[in-house]
Amino acid sequence: MARVLVVDDDPDVRALVELKLRLEGLEVVTAETGEEALAMLSMQPFDLVVLDLMMPGIDGIEVCRRIRERNADLPVIMLTARAQESDVERGLTVGATDYVTKPFSPRELMLRVRGVLRRAGVETVG
Repeated sequence: MARVLVVDDDPDVRALVELKLRLEGLEVVTAETGEEALAMLSMQPFDLVVLDLMMPGIDGIEVCRRIRERNADLPVIMLTARAQESDVERGLTVGATDYVTKPFSPRELMLRVRGVLRRAGVETVG
């Protein structure tokens, strides 16, 4: 079963994404901050990270940069309200695998999650 880390400081977004991923048959761990996410990533393996960009403390850009330093192959989907072209470019440049803007369609996010995991060679249930 694929393991996904969902990182978002908004509890409603975090809960929605967690629910949808669980319904897809994925194992989900959540983090509220970049610091918490980095600690979890150092303690256990994940197949995918769904990462908010704008968080207090260590933001999503820095989290993604640190993920890339440790693991160049771990897929990262940025899920953020930052929708300008320059934001998308910055996110993809630091190493995001995909970029989804808020407000988002949960169904589209799940399709992107499945696609990213499939391209990474990770088996999913759904």
